[in-house]
Amino acid sequence: MKTIQLNQGNLQHLPESFALPTYDRSKVKAGIVHIGIGGFHRSHEAFYTDELLASTGSTEWGICGVGLREADRKIGDILKQQDYLYTLIVKHPDGKVENRVIGSIVDFMLGCDDAVAVTDKMASAETKIVSLTITEGGYNFNPATNEFDFSNPDVQHDLANPENPKMVFGFLTEALRKRRAAGLPAFTIQSCDNIQHNGNMTRKMLLAFAEKQDPELAAWIEQEVRFPNAMVDRITPVTTPADIANLQASGVDDAWPVVCEPFSQWVIEDTFSNGRPAWENVGAQFVPDVTPYETMKIRLLNAGHSVLGLLGSIHGHQTIDGCVADPLFATYLRRFMDVEATPVLAPVEGINLEDYKSSLIERFGNPNVKDNLARICLESSSKLPKFLIPTITENMAKGGSIQFAALVIAAWCYYSDKGVNKEGVALDIVDDMKAELHAAAAGSQDDKLSFLKLTAVFGDLAQNAVFTDVYVAMLDALYANPNIAEQMQNMLEKEALVA
Repeated sequence: MKTIQLNQGNLQHLPESFALPTYDRSKVKAGIVHIGIGGFHRSHEAFYTDELLASTGSTEWGICGVGLREADRKIGDILKQQDYLYTLIVKHPDGKVENRVIGSIVDFMLGCDDAVAVTDKMASAETKIVSLTITEGGYNFNPATNEFDFSNPDVQHDLANPENPKMVFGFLTEALRKRRAAGLPAFTIQSCDNIQHNGNMTRKMLLAFAEKQDPELAAWIEQEVRFPNAMVDRITPVTTPADIANLQASGVDDAWPVVCEPFSQWVIEDTFSNGRPAWENVGAQFVPDVTPYETMKIRLLNAGHSVLGLLGSIHGHQTIDGCVADPLFATYLRRFMDVEATPVLAPVEGINLEDYKSSLIERFGNPNVKDNLARICLESSSKLPKFLIPTITENMAKGGSIQFAALVIAAWCYYSDKGVNKEGVALDIVDDMKAELHAAAAGSQDDKLSFLKLTAVFGDLAQNAVFTDVYVAMLDALYANPNIAEQMQNMLEKEALVA
């Protein structure tokens, strides 16, 4: 079948089933510079912005994507070839598929090629917001202390070479220096990452870096720049060759479409430096305090993903929906949510937690969104200290249950040590701390608390006998019999939850 290359000139030739941009993209200016233009950004912020451009006729809130690393070159080249257009493939649980061409991205720049051009773009009067999806690891903090890590060689480079930065905080600082020198108002820095108080974390890390490089500029940033906290949510699995092939079968050649579920949520604190898009007109929610919303999402959705990811990987499941289709895993996840996560959550205005948890199970079980467990477990050393460990520590402080989460930590130790599932099949483990995790986990043969003594991840958890007693028992059982399903079943039976 002959296919049509996705680009601006060919939009009118695409199949009628494809939803297309209804606004004049040639008039759209990039009021937003976004660093980290991966799948989630393209299914979420770029989607909301596309909706806004179509519904309001506004032309000032287009997006200029930025990649900072050589690894970002591929997506940049593909977007340029496609006039920055891409297909958002929305997969519904009932099998319905909606293809929508997103047009809100209007430019792309690569920082490792020309850092000056990128900081000039951020510093231009047209730019009102610099937003980020750089993953937890991109914030360069020590997970045990939450302090900025100045030992990073790229940080040392950026401190000494402000005009030619490598890291995000070097780029932001230099761009703000240029704006201040030009007498322009500061831009808003808007994190779209799954970090609790993501705006506060961004502010803390940027001020730490800027203070070391230029204390006077840091004082200006502290006074002028706004960092709205936000909760973001849309399951966005990695695009597969099959997704690309399916588009081609429909007649469209898109080298890097994005796949997502129909659900999306964006809750944002309404504090901006220099204007903002009216995203509330297209489904976003602006609130005075995002804390309860983000805590709910991180402790239930993100932690739930990690629970299924680690336990499911050892069992031999491949995807999140495959886990949820297994009644044992679905029951275990719901009991973790009900017994351990929910009791330490504050009330969330407008949200029924029972309904929210049920919706999560339904979303996780979408058979048409194949979210690979290897992606879910990606960079667990950055995720679990935020997603799961606070639930453990808060439950211990209140005398609550820690059994379900403790098994996940024990499973993570086994996962990091052996690197295989219960059948001996190698796992695809990607983590900046992979070597440290493996060494600490392997040491569990001689010291049962070796893994927990990795304080950069676990803090002082190894010193808490309430947790270590439970953890060691589970670790012993798992190493004696790596059939994780049996361990889960035994726990549920002890809870008298299954026959």
